[in-house]
Amino acid sequence: MAATGRTGDFAGKVVFVTGAASGIGRATALAFARAGADVAATDISGPGVQETAHMIEEAGSRALAVRCDVTSSEDVQAALARTVETFGRLDAAFNNAGVEQPVAPTADITEDDWERLVAVNLRGVFLCMKYQIPLLLEHGGGSIVNTSSGAGVVGIAGQAAYTAAKHGVVGLTRSAALDYARSGVRINAVCPGIIATEMMDRFTGGTPEGRDRVIAQEPIGRMGTADEIAAAVLWLCSDAAAFVIGHALVMDGGQTVGPA
Repeated sequence: MAATGRTGDFAGKVVFVTGAASGIGRATALAFARAGADVAATDISGPGVQETAHMIEEAGSRALAVRCDVTSSEDVQAALARTVETFGRLDAAFNNAGVEQPVAPTADITEDDWERLVAVNLRGVFLCMKYQIPLLLEHGGGSIVNTSSGAGVVGIAGQAAYTAAKHGVVGLTRSAALDYARSGVRINAVCPGIIATEMMDRFTGGTPEGRDRVIAQEPIGRMGTADEIAAAVLWLCSDAAAFVIGHALVMDGGQTVGPA
């Protein structure tokens, strides 16, 4: 992105966020807004993304709420077109929309679940980048951050479909980063571990026992927060990270390093 004078200052910038109705997406959309950006908040949940847009406006920034299914090329193109029509340009994108996998060994994963996981978690990132990159190039470049996972760098039992899709996001990010590094478009990924979000509540069953079970996997002894991931996304999109290309930033409390 063009120089702004200080790290985290996104005044005058336009940011596109998918999966913005809750969790990491909402936290990041709000973080960008507090840093001065105009934010297009998109999600398959219309009411949720409308609420996020209201919160962005309360933070003092302009907001656009768009219902968007990232598996649909038509939806992605329409959402980006509305963003440019509303704000005049695109400077950064956070491709965060994703879904979790029911725990199941590989041979028990249904074909429908496989298709759903790959469609949302991998195809969705590809479609977003495919149509975001030309818009960034129109104004000399910009930044894209994709959400992978700790499951994007290690194998996880019972999570073959999710893990395959998230590994794919890392590979896609690295290859795309090389394609556009000389064109001023920086592309990176974040790899969150166990983060306290609505998705994690679904994964754990929302019970104290379920939460304790997943926290036991974290050497740091707690879940991460959506705001911690948001801070990293803003850094990756800022001038402070101008030399960071094709990186998969693991933020998992030490989970993929090994047991405490």
